[in-house]
Amino acid sequence: MRLVLFNDFTPGVLRGDNVVDISQVISDIPHIDAQTWMRGLIDRFDDYRPSLEGAASNNEGVALSSVRLRSPLPEPTRIACMAGNYLEGGTLKYPTDREAFLKSPSSVIGDGDTVTLPDAPVPHFHHEAELGLVIGKTSTDVPAEKGRDSIFGYLNFMDVSARGVNPNGGSSFFWGKSWDTFCPLGPVIVTADEVPDPQNLAIKLWVNGEIRQDHNTSDMGRPVEEVVEFVTWITTMKAGDVIATGTNHVQLGPIQHGDVITEEIGDFGKITVNVTDPWKRSWPRKMLSQMSAFESTIRSKSQPA
Repeated sequence: MRLVLFNDFTPGVLRGDNVVDISQVISDIPHIDAQTWMRGLIDRFDDYRPSLEGAASNNEGVALSSVRLRSPLPEPTRIACMAGNYLEGGTLKYPTDREAFLKSPSSVIGDGDTVTLPDAPVPHFHHEAELGLVIGKTSTDVPAEKGRDSIFGYLNFMDVSARGVNPNGGSSFFWGKSWDTFCPLGPVIVTADEVPDPQNLAIKLWVNGEIRQDHNTSDMGRPVEEVVEFVTWITTMKAGDVIATGTNHVQLGPIQHGDVITEEIGDFGKITVNVTDPWKRSWPRKMLSQMSAFESTIRSKSQPA
């Protein structure tokens, strides 16, 4: 099943090229906003699934082209992101040490929204196309062999980054990752039963129609089960929370004012966002794979610890 929020954050099910309103089906789920409504649905999904399937089968809905899709999770309580986790297209022989960071819930935007580049003193800003995991239940210290049990579904996750900001002479994930608008999500949550092999998904990202990232989740250093294990070892995740599984850094490149960025994973559908920069800055459009310093760093990390 494919869950969406559309127009004024109305919950729906995507059926082909139509969207079916399910707000009446789940009206008894307590909610104060769209996020809590979706979290409640995810938490009790098994109870509502037969009614949702019936609504999707018996209602034509409205044309997808006639609605505005929103982020299906407008403000997750927790957004945990793997730092690294790819073998960089075979450049790395071994996974890097496990590391992650938390991204601000207020950084989330949806399809058709705009990434605003802040006045941070950075060399450039980057796109990062990632597979997002939607957590389906309260999960603490989950072993890898049970990691899939905690995954409700999957979605497109775009981790926009302010690259190279060094406050007080040190790196900062907060400065680099948590600016408002730096987390495009969606536009659809694809339930886990529709993704039999999350380690064989094509991830693509275009900037102004030019392909920038084109990799596969098979290149992950640690599969989704181990990602869930690591994150929940450190922090409890709950229904409606999101884990980003990392990206191929070799394929990263700068983004700047006027760009249009599109990401697509498998058959999840595309998410497209615009980029604006009030200061109209620009950078050479050189990808990290073209930078000798980065390649030297990658080579050094390929040695076993």
